[in-house]
Amino acid sequence: MMQLTRITHDPAVMGGKPCIRGLRVTVGTILGLLAAGESRERILQA
Repeated sequence: MMQLTRITHDPAVMGGKPCIRGLRVTVGTILGLLAAGESRERILQA
């Protein structure tokens, strides 16, 4: 099984939701932006 190290979860950070390592950005936020039609480039700029 491939180990992904860019996504972390820690009960002390963002309520334990999966986050991008070193940032307080949740995976759910990224998925929501993509679902709303935001481009990958625009998300990466923010």
